[in-house]
Amino acid sequence: QVRLVESGGGLVQAGGSLRLSCAASGSFFGVNVMGWYRQVPGNQRELVAVITSNGRTNYGSSVKGRFTISRDDSDNTVYLQMNSLKPEDTAVYYCNARLVITTTGGYVEVWGQGTLVTVSS
Repeated sequence: QVRLVESGGGLVQAGGSLRLSCAASGSFFGVNVMGWYRQVPGNQRELVAVITSNGRTNYGSSVKGRFTISRDDSDNTVYLQMNSLKPEDTAVYYCNARLVITTTGGYVEVWGQGTLVTVSS
């Protein structure tokens, strides 16, 4: 069984920083795309940032220039460095990854349990 375990959420004042981590565990051959999404109750889940296996990144428009996604393939972990946080960044942040589970590249998409980020004004 494969899973993603997130950490690093919490309460921070506006203008502050937080770093989220997400580690993949279980039996798999590798990790394809990894990313972060967020959701506010009553709203759809939205893209925060994704990073491919060759390091290409894509960011949601509301976080460009403030957030940075990175990954460490030696321990199958993805990070989200969040700077200049705003109250509107308050949400549950979910890690997402495509884990390669077959020798021919077949993968399974996995979600983490979510970690709450609260930014106070």
